[in-house]
Amino acid sequence: MELYQLEYFLEAARQRNFTRAAEQLHLAQAALSEQMRKLERELGTPLFHRAKRETTLTAAGELLRSHAESLLTQAARAKQAVQDLVTLRGGRLSIGAIPSVSAMLLPEAIAAFRREHPQVELALAEDTSRQVAQWVESGRVELGIVQLPTQGGSFHETLLFRERFVVLAPQSHPLANLRRVRLTDLAQEGFVVFKGRVRDTVHTACRAAGFEPRTVCESGELETIRSLVAAGLGIAILPELATHALPAGCTRLRLTAPSVTRRVALLQRKQHALSPAALAFRNLLRGLPLVQNPARKSPPAG
Repeated sequence: MELYQLEYFLEAARQRNFTRAAEQLHLAQAALSEQMRKLERELGTPLFHRAKRETTLTAAGELLRSHAESLLTQAARAKQAVQDLVTLRGGRLSIGAIPSVSAMLLPEAIAAFRREHPQVELALAEDTSRQVAQWVESGRVELGIVQLPTQGGSFHETLLFRERFVVLAPQSHPLANLRRVRLTDLAQEGFVVFKGRVRDTVHTACRAAGFEPRTVCESGELETIRSLVAAGLGIAILPELATHALPAGCTRLRLTAPSVTRRVALLQRKQHALSPAALAFRNLLRGLPLVQNPARKSPPAG
């Protein structure tokens, strides 16, 4: 059963005459009659009471008419939805991101995307790099912004930028009088730790410098980390983008000898073509000044 056969059937039912229906459809009457016979053979029952002057529906024909109207309406809606998706007049785009990047990077990108494509629904979910990568792999989100490296999965990675880590310290701390500190200077400090790949990077760097960081508190919320540092609970080592808005009582220091850096990338599933909305967002994101020069909007340490 083809959609065009259902369209022919409905026109014949409306006109109650094959000749008039064929004229409306710009078909030869013989072609219309043949399509209706094919439909009847497929369904195994007559659909029309055929008479010289008027053609009416059988009980089976009446039943088919109600379903045919619904099917054609749904098909038209599906076609329109696909056209809206392709032309960015509709559809939905889901993005996953790590909080330490999304707060600084995504507001500008999302605002620009909404200005250009206001009819596309955009959903943002935040979590750790591991969780965002899992969302990409499962298809829950189409694009993910994470800290590299990813573990497992089949992804296409597009490097967005590299950034350095800095030290946050309470303004009452002796370190607050310095503009920069060495990693080994922090060996005796208590660490307020940000969960996720940031924690892994910091712990790896500390161990390479010869000490095991002493964790006094751990949180997955950046605002909580910054507030705890300002309250004097300990120091924190965070990516520079995560330190753009500091509470009173908190200061930023340059970290040296060695410096600690990370790479931030955009993930998409391999062998899965991106939707038009995802392609547009990816291109927009890669063109942002902050992506091309992440230090441009990061306040200087010190």
